[in-house]
Amino acid sequence: MANVEAEQDEQRWIAETLERLSHSKFRAKFVLSDKDRAYARAKGKAIINRHAHEMLHDRVGAAEPKNDGRQTPWRGHPVFTAQHATATCCRGCIEKWHHIPQGRALTDEETNRLADLVMAWIERDLIHHPVQ
Repeated sequence: MANVEAEQDEQRWIAETLERLSHSKFRAKFVLSDKDRAYARAKGKAIINRHAHEMLHDRVGAAEPKNDGRQTPWRGHPVFTAQHATATCCRGCIEKWHHIPQGRALTDEETNRLADLVMAWIERDLIHHPVQ
């Protein structure tokens, strides 16, 4: 029962966070390119989810990430676009939007939660842009 409640809490947090981000003109303008949608569909959810975890861990997970504020490309992978849309692109945005302080490494739980948010954003984009 506790797992069901935890999952419901997580889903509620994701929905509320995506709603809050949608009110930002900057965050709301992001959508996946046709190429990124095709890539995400071809690779599948499991692989894109693994990429999200790896990219968050490697690019923003450290206490002081290399080139922080400039380390996440604007395009080239669906996770990159989703990171900008979900404010998980740099430690400054993560602190501002998700209240995770800079200057310390992200925990595995924080990385997982941010990756879940990135994946929810990607999945929502794919649903809103069905294959033609």
